[in-house]
Amino acid sequence: MSMHRRSQLPGAHRLARALVLTAAATTALGMAVGGSAQAAPAAPAEPPSKKDVKAQVDQLYDEAEQASEKFNAAQEYQKQLQAETGALQGQVAAGQEELNRLRADLGVVAAAQYRAGGIDPAVQLMLDSDPAAYLNRARSLDQAAARQNDTLHQVIDRQRRLDQRRAETTAKLAELEEVRRALAESKEEVQQRLTKAQRLLNTLGAGERARMVAEDARDAEKRATRGLDRLDLGNLPPSSDRAAAALAAAISKIGSPYVYGSTGPRTFDCSGLMYWSWRQAGVTLPRTSQAQAYAGQRVSLSEARPGDLVIFYRDMHHVGMYAGGGVVVHAPYPGAKVRYESVNAMPVAGVVRV
Repeated sequence: MSMHRRSQLPGAHRLARALVLTAAATTALGMAVGGSAQAAPAAPAEPPSKKDVKAQVDQLYDEAEQASEKFNAAQEYQKQLQAETGALQGQVAAGQEELNRLRADLGVVAAAQYRAGGIDPAVQLMLDSDPAAYLNRARSLDQAAARQNDTLHQVIDRQRRLDQRRAETTAKLAELEEVRRALAESKEEVQQRLTKAQRLLNTLGAGERARMVAEDARDAEKRATRGLDRLDLGNLPPSSDRAAAALAAAISKIGSPYVYGSTGPRTFDCSGLMYWSWRQAGVTLPRTSQAQAYAGQRVSLSEARPGDLVIFYRDMHHVGMYAGGGVVVHAPYPGAKVRYESVNAMPVAGVVRV
């Protein structure tokens, strides 16, 4: 193909109850039809056709990508929480050290007052051979008492702050544990979808699987070229020099394999390709497609310029980069490589200018 350019889990209890009811209904249904099944054994099921396998695999890949973006988001949040928890723990340690120092200062002042407070001040003044020196010491004691009072207020304030930081640290650690659980669940969900998709693909022969991948690539090329023998990306310039650099980086990765959770430089998932490409232009995007949907100014699809991010699907779980002429460059799904695709091949949720 030549290219041409004219220049926590809400509803968990409800879900569990629904699963129990579904299982009970399935059991009852099996008992109801059991007699007829014994009387007339069902004919062996025909193997699914290549068309059916492709449709089911596409659906599983789509579901896996949704789970993968959830995984990416949880992973980013985990990094943020770990940094925040580390900072809080550092503040707690520093606060405890300062509190210990203030308490030591209080002890020194209290000891001095104790030593000087054994005799009534008036009697001590009368007995002192040097009244002027005594008055100077008394003034020093008054000043020490004032410092002691100030230090005491500082101790109370530091203790309050320290207790607050400890409470925040405890809450962050609990939240971090929840995020780790969510990470494990999302990773398991991705793996389940991929395993099921692979089982379906294994029902086809190796040659048939290869033909299916090749046909899918040809279909994408036809959509991007509108059935012509060349790719026409139009003559609209990118919205900025950085957008031009990001687009050039994305195009340079055409042919790279899709791998869930990967941000390059050799393999990518959909948002990972956008993240890596814009990094080459000196811009750090958020990691996930949902977060990238808010990484810049929203524009209409008719106003899209090369380098803009195109967010797909209502839940925004897929993203590509506008290349011009109604075409995006994106990382599609496992088994497919980074490629051009018609912007109309998937439902557009929004266009973002970074």
